[in-house]
Amino acid sequence: MLRPRVAAFLVLPLLPVIACQGGAEQQQPAAQKGKPARVVDRKGDGKAETKLEGKEVEKAPGQAAEARAFVERVDGELRALAVASSKAEWDKNTNITDATEKAAADANEKLMEFMARTIKEATTFTGGDIDPETARKLHLLKVTASPPPAPGDPDKRKRLAELGAKMEGIYGKGKACEGAKCKDLGALEDIIGTSRKYDELLKAWTGWHKIAVELRPLYQEFVGLANEGAKEIGYKDLGELWRAGYDMSPADFEQETERLWTQVQPLYDKLHCYVRGKLADKYGKDKVPAEGLIPAHLLGNMWAQEWANIYPLVEPFPGAASLDVTGALKKAKYDEVKLVKLGESFFTSVGLDPLPATFWERSMLQKPKDREVVCHASAWDVDFNDDLRIKMCIKINQEDLVTVHHELGHNYYYHYYYKLPLLFQNGAHDGFHEAIGDAIALSITPAYLKQIGLIDAVPADDKGLINLQMQDALEKIAFLPFGKLIDQWRWDVFSGKTAPEQYNEAWWALRAKYQGIAPPEGRPDPEFFDAGAKYHIPANVPYTRYFLARILQFQFHKALCEAAGHTGPLHECSIYGKTAAGDKLKAMLALGSSKPWPEAMAALTGTKQMDAGAMIEYFAPLEKWLDEQNQGKKCGW
Repeated sequence: MLRPRVAAFLVLPLLPVIACQGGAEQQQPAAQKGKPARVVDRKGDGKAETKLEGKEVEKAPGQAAEARAFVERVDGELRALAVASSKAEWDKNTNITDATEKAAADANEKLMEFMARTIKEATTFTGGDIDPETARKLHLLKVTASPPPAPGDPDKRKRLAELGAKMEGIYGKGKACEGAKCKDLGALEDIIGTSRKYDELLKAWTGWHKIAVELRPLYQEFVGLANEGAKEIGYKDLGELWRAGYDMSPADFEQETERLWTQVQPLYDKLHCYVRGKLADKYGKDKVPAEGLIPAHLLGNMWAQEWANIYPLVEPFPGAASLDVTGALKKAKYDEVKLVKLGESFFTSVGLDPLPATFWERSMLQKPKDREVVCHASAWDVDFNDDLRIKMCIKINQEDLVTVHHELGHNYYYHYYYKLPLLFQNGAHDGFHEAIGDAIALSITPAYLKQIGLIDAVPADDKGLINLQMQDALEKIAFLPFGKLIDQWRWDVFSGKTAPEQYNEAWWALRAKYQGIAPPEGRPDPEFFDAGAKYHIPANVPYTRYFLARILQFQFHKALCEAAGHTGPLHECSIYGKTAAGDKLKAMLALGSSKPWPEAMAALTGTKQMDAGAMIEYFAPLEKWLDEQNQGKKCGW
């Protein structure tokens, strides 16, 4: 199979803000007009009163009409602020300058101020007679984490917005320089992905990680201000707010992620054991200990999050049938537009709509030569009215083919819920949003590639199958612990369990615990800030969504395959051209976040629980083969 890269999706749980969200422009109802409500506590007894259009109303049971008017007004006012923020963010991401950074910070500050005030007011509606739709909107407001909740103090709020824009700008402009010669992240990633020279890999890895040193004091300040804002709306810290956005308690959600990790950990450990042995053969046991941690710079990815680029070093059956999709794309003279149109054609084959004409006019598909941009792939609905776009610096290769499908999965989700009220314009939970395009990409099977003319023949023997599953596992299975530990680190930072002087020590302790990897050299505190070298940390994008998505995509894939009438092994299924599967997918997409995620899950899969069983089923041939290869080895670390 092909492999999706983790791509940026700049929306925090349950409310569209910075980018990647959609919404239809609507007339503002009369009930929404007037000045925004504000919460006051004149009596000093903690019982808030609200001044709404010049009328003070104390919130109490029986306030159904007031609650309904409140959420309707919020929907209209939020739309205007969110569009302004989204436009500013698009401009900043596609042209990083001091001016665009300031404009984005200013727009986000206004949005932060509105959300902080609005969330506080939402908590005052507690009446039992509130209708289910209004109650759902109030709940989503209360667990909104994007933008991060701002402190009430205007100077602190302004500083929080400035920090967010500045950190993302530093990351986007980051380069590793020797004298006048500088390499940006793309060039350094090419080295990490292709070189087999230990010292060259080390130089590229350390060069990129140096860019994060500047971020450390900014991030520490950011954490303090974001936590202050979270506490003002009733949470212990920002991490607790993040964990509250999954229709379960924060504590239950943390247990749920551990449960899912327990399901998949045995398969990861088997893959790690096999790969470690192959890398020891390549670089020597003095550099890759037979029973220890793998050095992070040897796994073909700047963050060791996915290992597909080292496939030639670990290929199960060299010379057996394998797919050179990158070569096929280049032979067929694909360019950036043609690659995206290929992705669109899969979605339309199952009955989904074509992308709007504005998508092709407004997307950024190539890296501009005249300005600095954030190349990290992301999907957008800038104007919240089906203004779909993607932002990528596309390379014509196998990885970006699947990244295109991943991003279009976001776009199609926006497209099918953009007519809902703004507060419902999000995925059932954020893992759903990340899983849609990846589930579609699982249908990019060898049979599909042959059907569209990219390859001439489908590998038919078991050796070819194991080779293909190894390629896929180096992306999907290798990623799982990384996907989980990013937020585990941040939850500990936000809660104070990890103090600022322990940022790097705690980072590498978690990477050792979950991933079984180590830094290639000493990385002491406070000299380094290696977490900041990963985009989602300075950009403040929660990451557990990607862990959930890697599991959910297989659960979704299995359900879609069943709808399509597939029989046979799960890894052979492609829903290309199967409109029955598309109908089921559209029904789930159209719900947005209007229902708790278990209901959306049931609409597509028939069950209300997340489960990794389909992932394990998919990789059953490879797991059996790994068991054979690892016999006699001491796995683990």
